[in-house]
This record gives sequence, C-alpha cells and structure tokens, in this order.
Amino acid sequence: MKHFLVLVLLTISSCALHAQDFSLFAKYKFIQNGDTLPYRILLPENFDAAKKYPLVLFLHGRGESGNDNEKQLVHGAKLFLDPVNRKKYPAIVVFPQNASQYYWSNVQTVAKENGKRSFYFVHTGEPSTSMKLTMSLLHNLHRQYKISKEQVYVMGLSMGGMGTFEIVNRMPYTFAAAVPICGGAHPATAANLKGTRWWVFHGAKDDVVDPEFSVDMVKAMKKHAVDVKFTLYPEANHNSWDNVFAEPDLLKWMFSRKRFVARESPSGDR
Repeated sequence: MKHFLVLVLLTISSCALHAQDFSLFAKYKFIQNGDTLPYRILLPENFDAAKKYPLVLFLHGRGESGNDNEKQLVHGAKLFLDPVNRKKYPAIVVFPQNASQYYWSNVQTVAKENGKRSFYFVHTGEPSTSMKLTMSLLHNLHRQYKISKEQVYVMGLSMGGMGTFEIVNRMPYTFAAAVPICGGAHPATAANLKGTRWWVFHGAKDDVVDPEFSVDMVKAMKKHAVDVKFTLYPEANHNSWDNVFAEPDLLKWMFSRKRFVARESPSGDR
C-alpha cells in the first residue's frame, strides 16, 4: 500500500511539474488595427536583456486554432521546454495562435466525394489576417528584444507547415532555417525561398494532408537551387511531427544555420 501511495504521489508531482512547465511560456496578446493575435513566449533560462538570442517561431496546426492562448502549445512546446535543449540552445521561442476563422496561409479546402479534404494553394494576393499579425509581431519582437538577426527560425505542422512556407515566401531573407511538417504550398513560390535552409518532413501514409504537396514543393525547390533536404517517413500518418520531434539532430541542424546575407532583405535587415 505504501509503495502504491508513493507511486501516486510521484505521478501527481510529475503532472504538476508538466503544468508548471507550460506556464514558463508567458501569455501575451498582440493587437493591431482592431485584430488580436494571442501568443506565448518562452525566454531562455537566466535571460539577459543585454544579450542577443536566436528566435524560433512555431506555427501550430488547424486543431489548435482559437483564442484561448493555450492550445497552440499542445504540439512542439515540450521540445523547447526540455531542460537539455534549453541549456544547449538558449533561444526566444514564440507560439502565436491562429484565429479559428483564418488559416496561416492562403489555402482553400476542397471536399472530396469520399469525405476527405484536399487543398488548393493561392500563391498571390494579400496575406491572411493571422499571417499579417504574425509578420507584424515578428517586427515588434525585434524592437522588444535583442534578437540575433542571423538566427531567426520558423517551424510549423500541418496548417502551420503550410504557414511556414507562406511566411518565408512573404518575408524572404528573414529566416535562417525553416522546418515545415506535413504541410505544403504552391510550387510557384519555390523560387522565392532561396534565402533560407529547409528541412521538409511528411508522413508517407498521411491521409489528411497528401504527402505529394511536400514532394511537389521539394521538387520545385531543388529546381530553383533552394537548399533543401526532405525526410518522408514511410509508416507515418498525419502526426509525423512525433517522428520529427524525436529526430536527434533536428535542433542541432536548425540552430547551426545562419541566415544568408547575399542581399538586403525587404525589412532592411542584413
């Protein structure tokens, strides 16, 4: 009985610690022109306001949309809360939350007869409201914190994987590395992605977002000499992010990339 009680107490303590960990992501709201973007931000341990840090932007999937400023941490937050990763890769990590009525990218959903969805990517036009807010938030964060402009990264899964392609297309020569997971984009945007190193992921058995969207993007990117590598997990379905977060070299690869400085970026940063 005593051993059982100890086990229960340890379990409760572990759950409490998990909840406390998520609370390390401070809650904020970015408001612009009457629109609101909730976001969570994790600062490095022993944060020094006078020191420059890398910045990681993480874009969540469709299921985590809303305005509770909670759900966007469901997938991916643990990777950056891991004590080893926090010590090895000190960075400012930002998780914005997309409003339910929007997508990160200009993507249209198409219903198939079998009940499945497909997607049509619009590669022209104004960015979605959530994308506009996220781009403005990035500029705002550069004013609030000392961020290493050579080490700004973006990751995203599913809808956020689509958003990863989208934001790099909208802000070329801003991100040193990009990691889209089970996403996609219009291949016509590939020529605009050269200023960033890419590691694209997808599950070969994905029945939500067809892996061909990533396959087609990678083909187009290679055609335009974009620095890209592609991992297609043969047995993974839509939740291929579980495989990605377990990749032993993911963060090492990402944080070792530095932004190209071949030309001035649209924002004026070099």
